Amino acid sequence: MTALKGANVFVTGGSRGIGKALVEELYVRGAAKVYATARDPRTVTHPDAVPVALEVTDPASVAAAAAQAEDVTVLINNAGAVVGASFLDSPIDDVRREFETNFYGPLLLTRAFVPVIERNGGGHILAMHSVLSWLALGGSYSASKAALWSQTNSLRLELEPRGISVTGLHMGYVDTDLAAGVDAPKSDPRDIAVLALDGVETGAHEVLGDDLTRQVKAGLAGELAGLYPQLAK
Repeated sequence: MTALKGANVFVTGGSRGIGKALVEELYVRGAAKVYATARDPRTVTHPDAVPVALEVTDPASVAAAAAQAEDVTVLINNAGAVVGASFLDSPIDDVRREFETNFYGPLLLTRAFVPVIERNGGGHILAMHSVLSWLALGGSYSASKAALWSQTNSLRLELEPRGISVTGLHMGYVDTDLAAGVDAPKSDPRDIAVLALDGVETGAHEVLGDDLTRQVKAGLAGELAGLYPQLAK
């Protein structure tokens, strides 16, 4: 279990959506300091947050951010991209860009911050997945989140003996700018932030953010046609 009261936390993509809600909820829980990143740090609006410029796909930017935040014990890999490229019809660069942001970006951050967290006595990493980690309806987005899920599971095993716990959060649509054009039920970002941080504080390996995600996770044990009705013939 990881106490967030008094903790120093680094949140990628902390200027809007779920990231902004996480920053707000961290201060509600008594975090001592929250670093909130954005490509343009001027977009970080929380009055107590420490704005940090970060491009998660740029190793030099990641290294500079880690050097700035040497007191961190909790890393939240929230930043991500939604391209949803078709594997057959989209430019291959679109697929690569999604993996660079959603898979390699969190990996760069984790590799940079593990030594920091270790020096500070251990801590926690929270990775933001998706229900589409388990449901291949989003092209390259689903694939990148499935890869991130696998990365998180591997890192959990590697980091446990080093005093760092790992939580993965899965959820469906959330009422943010990224889902503005989607006509479907959406979770409130604040509710997702609360569930995610509850998971960190209780040491949960995974947090399932809504009913859809719980249904899809349960369906993984069944036949593929249960998740993909178009395969039932």
